[in-house]
Amino acid sequence: MAPRHTLVRYDGRGTGLSQRDGVEISLDRWVDDLACVVDSLSLERFVLLGVSQGGAIAIKYAARHPERVSHLIIHGAYARGFLHRGNPDKQRQFVELNRALIREGWGSEHDAYRQWFTSQFIPGGTAEQSRWFNDLERVSATPEMMERFVIELSTINVADLLPQVKAPTLVTHCTGDVRVPFALGQEIAAGISGAKFIPLDSRNHVFLADEPATRIFFDAVASFLGDPPFRGALPGTATFKERAQRRIAALERNWVIKAVAILAALAGAMISFLQLLRLLRQ
Repeated sequence: MAPRHTLVRYDGRGTGLSQRDGVEISLDRWVDDLACVVDSLSLERFVLLGVSQGGAIAIKYAARHPERVSHLIIHGAYARGFLHRGNPDKQRQFVELNRALIREGWGSEHDAYRQWFTSQFIPGGTAEQSRWFNDLERVSATPEMMERFVIELSTINVADLLPQVKAPTLVTHCTGDVRVPFALGQEIAAGISGAKFIPLDSRNHVFLADEPATRIFFDAVASFLGDPPFRGALPGTATFKERAQRRIAALERNWVIKAVAILAALAGAMISFLQLLRLLRQ
């Protein structure tokens, strides 16, 4: 998308390079964060893309600020979290299973626990791609924060807001999505007046660069926005490994910077303390 448009991405609160400590986790705060990003960039009208849980955030923002969203694109998303789907008791058990797995193994050097999540996000990935995704999960969020995410995401319900979305909307969803069932994407499209729905032949929740569904998605977005279709290789499409490597490196650099800052602050505090002792002894 970047070669044709200005693409803005940001890490949600509690994850990635954004603040992780002492932050409130809720759908309303995520929507407020999106609004802050939009306002800080002075965007009057813009195309809004929401993927996975970002879909619910985008839907609520579009319903709240119809004057700002020129087009809405939703992929692999849901309007109702786990606790608002199917049998409540079974869904609660599934949420508790997710929480237990996160507590036991999310931050571990051994990736067996995280592989359970990875197999839902990229079941069509190679062994190498799965290893990179396992590492990306570990450095993107702490176990404590990830458990809070699971709790909050399970309670999301923006189904009542779907009729309030006025922007032209494109909804895409992979037919075999293991993480977010295909029917949930259909539900979003059915609830938004005039929405266009495109099924994609894939089992992956996260696109892999070399699968046909990736090109179909980007061509659908181009058509929806009135852009010409892509010719040849998709511009700027890095391999999954390259994207994961860059992301992991950025996150690790951030923690090094924070560690240096903390050490510098401690050193400064120690120097000030020693100076104070000298003054008291004089």
